[in-house]
Amino acid sequence: MKRFLLFALLVGVGTLIYASGAWSAKHAVAPAPNGIAIPEGYKNWRVIAPSQRTDNNTIRVVLGNDVAMEAARAGKTKPWPDGAILGKIVWKNKTHENWPTAIVPGPLVHAEFMIKDSKKYAATGGWGFARWLGMDQKPYGKDATFVQECFGCHTPVKESDYVFTHPGMLP
Repeated sequence: MKRFLLFALLVGVGTLIYASGAWSAKHAVAPAPNGIAIPEGYKNWRVIAPSQRTDNNTIRVVLGNDVAMEAARAGKTKPWPDGAILGKIVWKNKTHENWPTAIVPGPLVHAEFMIKDSKKYAATGGWGFARWLGMDQKPYGKDATFVQECFGCHTPVKESDYVFTHPGMLP
């Protein structure tokens, strides 16, 4: 009986340790200074378009949640609908070790998101902005005013609802 109770206690403690570890791993990413949390499940979103920046030698993949994907595929992005979330994953360029003319992802630079809510984010064109740096996903910005930097960068594409991305069309 003592062995059974010891076994049950160990199983219970092990379950608690595992559950708390899984919970903390899932919730370890701090929100951006403006309170936006990294969108759950974004790693499973679909690709809207790739892009490359030659000024800073990065490649990017723009992802979208279901609302964004439906709008992109239907060509209804001016404006993007409320509820659309665009994610951009950015890596430094790296030359493929076996194919010198191919550029592949190198170190992760950051993941950033634009969340469309025309009422909540009216002051920034209807978009909430957030960014996390590197593999440790450190929130970008000292305080919530960092969004003015994001919005200022996106202002030149106001006619495209503040979005630089051109969705890749499929046949």
